[in-house]
Amino acid sequence: MAEKKEDKGILLETGTNEFEIVEFTIGDVHYGINVAKVREVVTLAPVTSMPQAHPYIDGLFTLRGKAMPLVNLPRCLNVHSAEPPRNIIVTEINEYYIGFLVENVSRIHRISWKDMEPSPEVGDQSRVVGIIKMEDRIVLLLDFETIIAEINPEINAKLTTYEEATEDVKDKRSDVHVVVAEDSAMLRDLLVTTLHESGYRYVRDFGNGQDAWDYLQHLAAKSGPIEDHVRIIVSDVEMPKMDGHRLLKLVRENERLGEVPFILFSSLISEEMRRKGESLGASGQISKPEINQLIGLLDNLIFGKPIRKSDMD
Repeated sequence: MAEKKEDKGILLETGTNEFEIVEFTIGDVHYGINVAKVREVVTLAPVTSMPQAHPYIDGLFTLRGKAMPLVNLPRCLNVHSAEPPRNIIVTEINEYYIGFLVENVSRIHRISWKDMEPSPEVGDQSRVVGIIKMEDRIVLLLDFETIIAEINPEINAKLTTYEEATEDVKDKRSDVHVVVAEDSAMLRDLLVTTLHESGYRYVRDFGNGQDAWDYLQHLAAKSGPIEDHVRIIVSDVEMPKMDGHRLLKLVRENERLGEVPFILFSSLISEEMRRKGESLGASGQISKPEINQLIGLLDNLIFGKPIRKSDMD
């Protein structure tokens, strides 16, 4: 059963595998969003309709002089709202400000990532990344990145747009063993496909930090230089079972894995989260969906500098 704490503003020690969620409801269903993504919760504000907007978008609302889109979350999830939605959860995800209209925001819980289970496969669950079992209910943790990517195709474009490499460059990258941890199936598939197309063909991917850690321990137990088994690790921060910060902490504390370059690739790379990553020894931190920056950093950490067409001419 998930441990919870309902005091707002809890400061979490870095790398403890704990996080906080804001719980909210739409109809009879309880949902959650990571506190790190939430800037504030406000009551429903006047909304200006936008012509030819995405069907999920009600329009624009203004908060302290800043206009931002408002997503009608009940419509997006196709969930009937028992009463008129009255709260807006204002988020910053992938450096993109957007509001989500919900029925009611109830409380904040402190949760261990190990208490969040992956969503069972019972149909199209692409918008649910995990479930949290409370004493009297189940809370669904939503994949807000996927929802935003559906609304803003530029997100997906940035995940698949990179500087084209020559066959010589691709060949140089081809024997590098990359381990990827990313819980969103859609984003993981896009990321792995793009890495493959850029020349990083040897990629082992996992949907949560615990499975990635189990695999890394298996590699650490093998004989020979660790570089022969894993050259670099790329991890999301927000994942079920074990988050990216906890995974980074365990890697850095491991005698065999401690020097392996580790990149955090996440929508949560705010100034505060960047400081947390640096304190744990992250080799680099890239905000999603900047895949071209990620590939450049991979090259730099592995080969000592980015390798581009001009380097091979």
